[in-house]
Amino acid sequence: MAGLVQAQQQSQQPAAWPPGKSGFTARLMNIEAATSETFRYSTTLHNGSAAARVFELKTDIPFGWTIAYKVDGNQVTSINMDAGKTQDIAIEINAAATASPKKYLVPIRAVAGSDTLKLNLEAVVKGSYSLALSTPTGRLSDEVTSGSQKELQLTVKNTGTLPLNDLTLSAQLPTGWESTFEPASIKQLEAGKTVDVKATIKVPDKTIAGDYAANFTASGSSANSQVAFRLLVKTSLLSGWAGVLVILLAVGIVYYLIRKYGRR
Repeated sequence: MAGLVQAQQQSQQPAAWPPGKSGFTARLMNIEAATSETFRYSTTLHNGSAAARVFELKTDIPFGWTIAYKVDGNQVTSINMDAGKTQDIAIEINAAATASPKKYLVPIRAVAGSDTLKLNLEAVVKGSYSLALSTPTGRLSDEVTSGSQKELQLTVKNTGTLPLNDLTLSAQLPTGWESTFEPASIKQLEAGKTVDVKATIKVPDKTIAGDYAANFTASGSSANSQVAFRLLVKTSLLSGWAGVLVILLAVGIVYYLIRKYGRR
């Protein structure tokens, strides 16, 4: 998810590595984000020994969390480093969806034989972004007449723990159909709150009777939700009678022609 990550604490990364000393540092030690966002840390590992070494990357993270170590975009679990070499490592951490808002310590270790380099990262979970789009009754089907319009009641609920801003409503409809929403956008929706939305669907004339799918979406920069609606299109009573009259007229013409020319 986009950009609500905040960095709060600088590292003590040295300007130059002391001779013969290995080190493990991070540009930012403390990052704050929502549970749906990724905690991204830029770290540097330095092999100050006089020999090449293989550093194995390890950590202890809370249950349900995930972590990935990346070098030049490739995910790794260990790094083979020449003597005196310095390597940048990107660390990406994802919190469990059920993580409580608080600060979590994430100890990272780079282990080479009996030597261990430690780096203590902090992930501050500030809450979660979550959105649910549905109807007041939970019913996701309705009937509509060809050539008419139908009003549908939708509900937009903030099911997370953080406010949602600048939500917009949209619809994916069959070709030729039109939709409007009232309101068409929601400036802010606090956690746990619900907003009722009226969706008006206009069905073109001469739409063939049958089942049609309409997908409605509520979306923002931090969360989105989609619901599929089933609409049963029926022909209008006037159109039905017009069809009957056309059939009767055709039958009458055929009967007249048979009576008039049939005896010849």
